[in-house]
Amino acid sequence: MAPENPTWTGSRRLLRHMRQVMAGPDTAQERLDQIVRLIAAEMVAEVCSVYLRRAGEVLELFATEGLRPGAVHHTRLRVGEGLVGDIAARATSVAIADARSHRLFAYRPETGEEAYASLMGVPMLRGGRVLGVLVVQNRVQRHYSEEEIETLETIAMVLAELVAGGELVGPGEAGSDAEVVELPGRLEGLTLNPGLAAGRAVLHRRRAAVAQVVAEDPHAELERLPGAVASMLGTLDDMLERPELARGEHRDVLETYRMIARDQGWLKRIEEGVRSGLTAEAAVQKVQNDIRARMAQLKDAYLRERLMDLEDLADRLISHLTGADATIEWELPGDMVLVARNLGPAELLNYDRERLRGVVLEEGATTSHVAIVARAFDIPVIGSAAGALALVEPGDLVLVDADNGQVFVRPTDDVRTAFAASTAARKRRLAGFAALRHEPAVTKDGVKVELMINAGLLIDMRHLHDTGADGVGLYRTELPFMTRSEFPSVSAQADLYRRVLDQADGKQVVFRTLDIGGDKLLPYFAPGEEENPAMGWRAMRISLDRPLMLRHQMRALIKAAGGRELRLMFPMVAEAAEFLRARDILDMELARAGGGPVPRRLMVGVMLEVPALAWQLDALLPLVDFVSVGSNDLLQFLFASDRGNPRLEGRYDSLAPAALTMLGHIVRACEAADVPLNLCGEMAGQPLEAMALIGLGFRALSMAPASIGPVKAMVRSLSVAPLRDYLRFLADSPSHSARARLRAFAQDHVIIH
Repeated sequence: MAPENPTWTGSRRLLRHMRQVMAGPDTAQERLDQIVRLIAAEMVAEVCSVYLRRAGEVLELFATEGLRPGAVHHTRLRVGEGLVGDIAARATSVAIADARSHRLFAYRPETGEEAYASLMGVPMLRGGRVLGVLVVQNRVQRHYSEEEIETLETIAMVLAELVAGGELVGPGEAGSDAEVVELPGRLEGLTLNPGLAAGRAVLHRRRAAVAQVVAEDPHAELERLPGAVASMLGTLDDMLERPELARGEHRDVLETYRMIARDQGWLKRIEEGVRSGLTAEAAVQKVQNDIRARMAQLKDAYLRERLMDLEDLADRLISHLTGADATIEWELPGDMVLVARNLGPAELLNYDRERLRGVVLEEGATTSHVAIVARAFDIPVIGSAAGALALVEPGDLVLVDADNGQVFVRPTDDVRTAFAASTAARKRRLAGFAALRHEPAVTKDGVKVELMINAGLLIDMRHLHDTGADGVGLYRTELPFMTRSEFPSVSAQADLYRRVLDQADGKQVVFRTLDIGGDKLLPYFAPGEEENPAMGWRAMRISLDRPLMLRHQMRALIKAAGGRELRLMFPMVAEAAEFLRARDILDMELARAGGGPVPRRLMVGVMLEVPALAWQLDALLPLVDFVSVGSNDLLQFLFASDRGNPRLEGRYDSLAPAALTMLGHIVRACEAADVPLNLCGEMAGQPLEAMALIGLGFRALSMAPASIGPVKAMVRSLSVAPLRDYLRFLADSPSHSARARLRAFAQDHVIIH
């Protein structure tokens, strides 16, 4: 038997002592004071401090061993202020050898902490909320190990249970300040699955809470875990046997979901938590907290929703460990609208779909698995509806307008009447889109436009045929890398890419090479902290600095294509020289293939996302087979506007003259060089924006599958010639945006938008 990790032994010893203190007769403050002394001694630290979150986004020093006692209950930091505040704001652990020289270090003279150099801090997480921050410090510049960080995170989780008891910080401070509202209410959100629905509100209940955190016998806990995992997998298997799930993309979702549940990396992390001294369900919860923290750092909604599946699985596994029934037992109304923070696909199926009319989520994105399953059953879903759980009371009448991202709570009679009229009009409009599925996307004056979908998982490929799309204009390859605990092998990658091409059934697929870094981090690859990660070490920059990753991916793509056409493109290229370096790596792998199967036809392109590349097109275009404009990043960089910053939301418009001018320049350069051009991004999926792109000269657009029908209807009602002339006039305008004028143009020319 392999020797036991000494870190786990120390962690278990400390957790046992903490449990004894927490069960003692002392006050909560006295217990907290004893615990910081225990932690400091066990972790060989001169300082151990606990900061708790109070009302008003304030962190208050509640206990310390090593800092001046007079600072307790007097030292306060805002969330986001200093290193401690930054840990709370980002829900992320930090370990710094020389904290005093760090740009975020906030000095508080009353603490006496200037004597300490190194700092390690972790968030105290419970139920997705940061309750405080646990910190240790040393006088010397100490480099804390990954094992020490893991140990402190485990301790912080146990401490969070003490804080959650409400004896230290009143429960009212951690809750919402909102009171029960009886007046009509209205919420704004994002359309995850379109449609209209009306019903009585049902607030979704999460799984059973973890009652015991510290394990009596870790070996017994390890023995409990496989049985609970097997039980959970059994319920998922039973779900797949239901007749209504016999076929369709929703079945693919659940099969993928079941595959994630079997992920050995996820289960291994849970086992490590048990070995550190936690009960099996507490170890699951700790991994769940880690997932939530990773989700919070992601700006890409598509990737964030994939990690959401692991959070849902954690809830289900906790239910099986605690013996709680995962089925919905309480009395439900005949027509119901489900309101939740978030949902996994299997959670949605726990509800009677004959009565479930709509779903409102405080989180969620269009790419979420719950939206895909809801789409299969024609259930409207709205996500990012902030404040929904605070506003909606069980039994309230709720109207869901998922076409426009609006929720009406306790609506007036006038709103109900208008909603009924909208429902009837929507049915007529959807019938028109369905009739266009097999019709070509050709304008009234004979211009053919290719409409393609964006994808990132095998389950997305079904949309290619359901929508009548011409192909996949963007296949994101990074997701399989993000959901694994280690770098996927060449054979595993090749198998995935081969299945993508098989399901495309001859239609074109454009694979984008790894776009990691920024907010898309791999659990086994840490690029390090950056002040501006969106413009930092990411995508092609990582691939060129770590060419083995790119070589393996190229090798897998070549192997998967074997005799078929292969289209691939490199992301985040800032200059032609970077493309040449990437192309050299591809050529090395083609040569390496020797006499083995190679693509029948190879087309290599570039994603134009960095404005600098637009001014090097004369040098670039002779080197590439096609160009794909990534409008999301291109416009973010063009306007120096972080698209993840809510204070800048809507400040700059994709239909601004500057944007139209740059896009027009790209079109003209590609036309002159006879290089195919497409655009994949949010612009492509909005009928008005897509109309402008076609007027500028784009003839291939890639978008979310749900946008194919509306954009095709726009294309077939459009004449390009008059629009082209009008856009030349708008591009020279000094106005903030051309949106209003383009909307008026569409109305005047009876263009569907």
